[in-house]
Amino acid sequence: MVLRTVSRHAELRDLLQNTRQRSLALAAPLSDADASVQSMPDASPAKWHLAHTTWFFETFVLTPHVAGYAVFDPAYGYLFNSYYEAAGPRLRRDRRGMLTRPSLAEILAWRAHVDAALDAAIDDLPEAARTLATLGCHHEQQHQELLLTDILHLFSENPLAPAFAPDAPFPPAARDAAHDWAAHPGGIVSIGHGGDGFAFDCETPRHDVLLQPFALGSRLVTNAEWTAFIDDGGYRTPSLWLSDGWAWVQREAVSAPLYRERGDTGWSAMTLAGRQPVDPAAPATHVSYFEADAFARWAGARLPREAEWEAMAESPALSQMFGVCWQWTETAYAAYPRFRPAAGAVGEYNGKFMCGQFVLRGSSCATPPGHSRSSYRNFFYPHQRWQFTGVRLAKDMGTDAS
Repeated sequence: MVLRTVSRHAELRDLLQNTRQRSLALAAPLSDADASVQSMPDASPAKWHLAHTTWFFETFVLTPHVAGYAVFDPAYGYLFNSYYEAAGPRLRRDRRGMLTRPSLAEILAWRAHVDAALDAAIDDLPEAARTLATLGCHHEQQHQELLLTDILHLFSENPLAPAFAPDAPFPPAARDAAHDWAAHPGGIVSIGHGGDGFAFDCETPRHDVLLQPFALGSRLVTNAEWTAFIDDGGYRTPSLWLSDGWAWVQREAVSAPLYRERGDTGWSAMTLAGRQPVDPAAPATHVSYFEADAFARWAGARLPREAEWEAMAESPALSQMFGVCWQWTETAYAAYPRFRPAAGAVGEYNGKFMCGQFVLRGSSCATPPGHSRSSYRNFFYPHQRWQFTGVRLAKDMGTDAS
């Protein structure tokens, strides 16, 4: 029992250290100015991501569970709370870019203060605090992905189209260029997290779902296929679009995926490595739910339901399920049967957002290593597309599908 306890302490310490160091490594190429600017209300400055994840550990782990812990700066609670009503008032989300102070150096000093306190306390933390610390690490991994996608949006607004890093992640092409269909016979399947290891509350409880026969596309939709959709008038044909989607296209003058432009030499797209030529064989990305749904209708198909996607997540007939692009499903983000949010402020983590959003499955090229699983439920509003979002097609099959 003693050895097992020591091992558990070591595992949590390693998880904390690796997670916290990775955030610093991701932000290392940024200047204070790079880290302070907010390019749109949906995105946050890199400095804010570094601070908010630190606030999480200070607020939910150290302050309530470590006797004598000294809060680094009481004013930071207001600046870096995100949406936790139970944790007190907070700066409006669209004002995060106004935080020229504290400086990036001061935020890094705060991180060091919190990291030292976590390391000193880890062996004596009660089980409830250890659970919260584990949640804090996975929460920070989510913010690592957001940090990258928010930097991409920020740099895309700069006329110089600067590169964040020459070896930055990008969605690779599929191993098989041909598009095929992988059929599923339907029936009762179990979805949701039900095993060992970490999962967010919205991934539970595991439960049964009845599926009708269906098929999923063997790979993601490519840039070449999306260009055909554009050239065929896809963005100008209202019959392809949901009503809200068509209103969005008209209002925002949308005519291509985000970051993608057509010039004299062909298509290019803004990437974390700067503006680059579009690879026709690579997956189309940075598309909204509205665009994904319209493309599927144009292609004579539909988007997968999330239970269909999970039921075939490990199929060898499918490629690009993980680590390429998040994949839109036609499933509205809602609670699973018998879902109950956690007690206290952390119960606000996922449950209160179960309205008006759609589920994405898989993971993207910006998702941290080891942060992908078949039960993971990402979710965004239907107009949002600054994440690495792509499209896998689905279609209904006859009852004899096999």
